[in-house]
Amino acid sequence: MALPRRRNLSHNNRLRSLVNLVSVISGVLLILFALLSFLAPSPNESQHFNLRHHQRSFNAVVEDLATSGDSVFRVPSSGAKLDREIWSSKNAEFFYGCSNASAKFAKAEAVSHPTRYLAIATSGGLNQQRTGITDAVVAARILNATLVVPKLDQKSFWKDASNFSEIFDVDWFISSLSKNVKIIKQLPKRGGKSWTPYTMRVPRKCSVRCYQNRVLPVILKRHHAVQLNKFDYRLANKLDSDLQKLRCRVNYHALKFADPVLEMGKTLVHRMRMRSKRYIALHLRFEPDMLAFSGCDYGGGEKERNELGAIRKRWKTLHKTNPDRQRRQGKCPLTPEEVGLMLRALGYGSDVHIYVASGEVYGGEETLRPLKSLFPNFYSKDTIATKEELAPFSLFSSRMAALDFIVCDESDVFVTNNNGNMAKILAGRRKYFGHKPTIRPNAKKLYRLFLNRNNMTWEAFASSVRTFQRGFMGEPKEARPGRGEFHENPTACICEDSEAREKANVTDLREKKNGKSGASLKKEATVSDDQNDYDDNDEPKWPDLDDDDDQIWPQEKQLYNGTGSDYDAVISDEPELEEILSD
Repeated sequence: MALPRRRNLSHNNRLRSLVNLVSVISGVLLILFALLSFLAPSPNESQHFNLRHHQRSFNAVVEDLATSGDSVFRVPSSGAKLDREIWSSKNAEFFYGCSNASAKFAKAEAVSHPTRYLAIATSGGLNQQRTGITDAVVAARILNATLVVPKLDQKSFWKDASNFSEIFDVDWFISSLSKNVKIIKQLPKRGGKSWTPYTMRVPRKCSVRCYQNRVLPVILKRHHAVQLNKFDYRLANKLDSDLQKLRCRVNYHALKFADPVLEMGKTLVHRMRMRSKRYIALHLRFEPDMLAFSGCDYGGGEKERNELGAIRKRWKTLHKTNPDRQRRQGKCPLTPEEVGLMLRALGYGSDVHIYVASGEVYGGEETLRPLKSLFPNFYSKDTIATKEELAPFSLFSSRMAALDFIVCDESDVFVTNNNGNMAKILAGRRKYFGHKPTIRPNAKKLYRLFLNRNNMTWEAFASSVRTFQRGFMGEPKEARPGRGEFHENPTACICEDSEAREKANVTDLREKKNGKSGASLKKEATVSDDQNDYDDNDEPKWPDLDDDDDQIWPQEKQLYNGTGSDYDAVISDEPELEEILSD
């Protein structure tokens, strides 16, 4: 009997020891759990968009997807294999720029009146001035007047003393448009003395009737020469086909950069091509002034609010905004990190070369670090050209902007984080010259993805980005005719080669019938799907930027197109703010 009793006692001792060990381990685990709970951020904090937090953790995030579980958001270093070509637009071969005048468009010598002269003074940065120059030629044609070579804005925020001939080829401008509008370099003298034109302004989006009712009587009855000041977006968006095509001939053919600018721009493009066969150009607007105006929260905490708030106070007309609502409405420029994530989701890997055209970036290198981590082949004109090469341009903001314009225009893919004039003009130009891919962020839809990305897998995030970006990639027929600014969507100047498309469709049908790959048919169907998925409401609706006296006459309201300019929540009492935001 003693032996079984000893065995039971030994068994009880081992059981008691095991229970004690389990208790100790459980206690240690409870202590660790308590410590983790104390150190971990609250759910609200973890979901709050915080640029600085993402930047600090980003290097740990950019790694190959294969090394991680599916439950964690981790960014792959390579671009995904997609069923679409990421370096060209679908069906672009069936569309081409067409801006020749119709047979009924009379030549300039037949309609120009010898005693009518129109001069204009442009406003804003390079690209805002470009829209003014383009519209000035059309305004002169409407008035049957001789146009004086436009005066560039030399007094605004940009402080650029360049004249027209130092940025554009003035002789080419005059000669290439000679059949459309008579253009002279300066007003002729009257009685041996210089002639000072009568100065006035016209409303934003002034229609043909508006020019005929407001400007023409002044030319005919009083002065014969009129100068229209602050000439930007002073012509209606909707005009007849011949006037729209004249706009295109000016913007895409007559406005050629002066030789020194053009040659330096070509040099920069060549150096990008030496580094890589293909490259992306990014127009990045992330300057302190831009961010202050946006009223958005970029995750910099109290320091950021104080810094941007101080800048914002310089403009008395700006009202307090709700940062969350601004972001929900798509009115916040994407951060450099967000641009990088969008590009990776669209299929561009870390080996892609990127040229960045930007001004002063708020936060400097710290802000750019996540983008550079995603795309280490990161360049700008300052890194691929010497100070000596840039010296003739560096003191002139418009000439420097022209260099960026050339490199962005020649890029294989153009990307923007904003809706400014340069983004709009390049979008229209790239459509006209072959629908080269032009990516504009669908900020209204993307913001929730960026906010919640740590709660999803990379695959889910990337798939959603590709879905939301349909209609924002620069594809043919992506936007309805007449939608947006004409400079951004020049539908009157883009023609379709119906015969070539029909032949391609027949070939696709034959291949499908023979059981071959219907890749082309699939490609065309994808374009149709993109159009169906596009939602006009995804675009932020900017209020129009008008002066107090720039009222539209009742009889002109039916001709007025109310599409606003970019970031147009300011009034004319703040001209400096307009100029800062213009390009």
